Formats: sequence, structure tokens, C-alpha cells
Amino acid sequence: MVNNPTTIRCPWCGTDPLYVEYHDQEWGKPVYDDQLLFEFLILESAQAGLSWITILRKRENYRKAFAGFNVQKVASFTEHDIERLLLDTGIIRNRLKIVSAVTNARSFLKIQTEFGSFSTYIWGFLPNRKTIVNHWTSTKEIPTRTELSDLISKDMKKRGFKFFGTTICYAHMQATGMVNDHLITCISR
Repeated sequence: MVNNPTTIRCPWCGTDPLYVEYHDQEWGKPVYDDQLLFEFLILESAQAGLSWITILRKRENYRKAFAGFNVQKVASFTEHDIERLLLDTGIIRNRLKIVSAVTNARSFLKIQTEFGSFSTYIWGFLPNRKTIVNHWTSTKEIPTRTELSDLISKDMKKRGFKFFGTTICYAHMQATGMVNDHLITCISR
């Protein structure tokens, strides 16, 4: 669905059909599935320093490059796989980000073993494991980090995660519906 004069969306998605679809169908919707949580973890980490639309446009390439976001397969990637990914023009070819995806997959598996699922772990930071629904009237009010994202990021770093600072963590929380930051006037609220 494309923006039209009678449809009010969060202004950050603009009119790009891919961005509008992401805004309407995914952003702020609770995700409890470990594979999808892992997908967003890979994508958010790749996004560091770049625009989200850049990553969305490469999402299918990431899906192919990272074994359909199968965490077990990514965790078993070798140096040969890393070299292969560095040659893949369909993704962001940053060695540190690619290596962090493999490292993060291994840390993700450890959390699954400890908590039963990554979802149980990550949602466990939220009061009653429920989405935090904010009531913003302007995008200027939406934070880029919070005390909660600081806490989660710090814990994940202790568990070995890379490229998952508090700002990326908060973006992950928004993408996976841990927080709902749709403006109060937005149709996707």
C-alpha cells in the first residue's frame, strides 16, 4: 500500500514501496520466532552506519548469502565462507560485520541452549514480556536508545555479541515489536 493524502504513516517510511511495506507489515509487530529474530539481528548489525532502506533492498541477497538465516548453518561458517561473502556484491562487504554475523550466530545458539529460545531471553527483559507501547506525536520524540536498550546491549556484549550497541539494539527492539514507536496518528499503530 502506497502513501496517499488520506493515509497517515510514520513519516520516516516516505513513499518508497519497499519501505512502506516494511512499515505497514513488520515494523513494531511483535516477533517471537527465533529464526526471524536472528534475521533481524543479522540485518540490524549490517545496518550500522548505513540507512535501513539500504539493508532492506539487500535483504533477499542476505537471505541467500546467510543460508536463509539458519542460525546453525551461519554458526558453522568458516574462514572460507567469510572470504566468499566478502566477494558477494549483494551484501555489505565489511569483514567486521560479516565476522560478527558468524560470531553472533554462535552466541545466539548459546542463548538458545541456556534459555530454551532466544525469544525467551530477549523478551525476558520486558515487563511481563509485553510490548512497550509509546505514545509519540512526532518522530523527534522517538529515542535512538533507552536505559532498556543499554541494559540488553550490555548483556549481549557480555555474551559475545558484536555490532550490537545500544542504538542498534533499540532499532532491533523497534523492528521486532519489543517497542511500538508508531506515532499515535499512524495507521499501523
